[in-house]
Amino acid sequence: MLLRKADVVDGALKFLDSEGLDGLTMRKLGAALNVHGGALYRHFPNKAALLEAMANKLTEGVGVPLPEAPWREQIYILGQRFRTAMLAHRDGARLVSGTHATGANSITAGSLVVDVLCGAGLAPDQAGSLAFSLYYYVLGHTLDEQNQAQTPAEEWQSGEDQLASRLSPQYAEAFASLMNTDPAERFAYGLNTFIEGVASRIPPATAAAPRAPASRASRTGPGVTGEPG
Repeated sequence: MLLRKADVVDGALKFLDSEGLDGLTMRKLGAALNVHGGALYRHFPNKAALLEAMANKLTEGVGVPLPEAPWREQIYILGQRFRTAMLAHRDGARLVSGTHATGANSITAGSLVVDVLCGAGLAPDQAGSLAFSLYYYVLGHTLDEQNQAQTPAEEWQSGEDQLASRLSPQYAEAFASLMNTDPAERFAYGLNTFIEGVASRIPPATAAAPRAPASRASRTGPGVTGEPG
């Protein structure tokens, strides 16, 4: 059976789920696909090119057309889509963070963010800067979220106990609250805070657009509705 490029990418993502990013090598992937490792180089000149293709595949659903909705809700949906896409695979955020995000799917998603923000009243240069800020927030949060999920609870508790004696009471309380809050709720709070910050930069003539109602997942911050994380 002829091994297609898409088969290699799909197989690599399955391998990622079972072995993690550190375990992924061209040789091991070739063995998992029942081909010689060298056969993979017919499709990808090196591992970096394979990782780029994997990241592009991982994000293919992020930039699909958005529902008709206020811009706040659309940005919320895009942020949730990106997080969900990375959480769908082990080390998904590490995979994306180690690539240049130049695949067609990544560019489509980024373009969609810029289009939404420009439609809300921002200039293209502002929209571009804020699109990168959104990208970095979602990527950083999800990277930390996946790292924490893969770390034994006793290690986190040990770290908390060691820090407690050196932190101010306020920081200790904030840190404890952070660690005891559901990651999805933390993410929604930060995403909504970002959206409110964006709203403050929109010219008054266009900022009067109707706000979306608060969702249950975003009850800790300025709310918008969106797809579930």
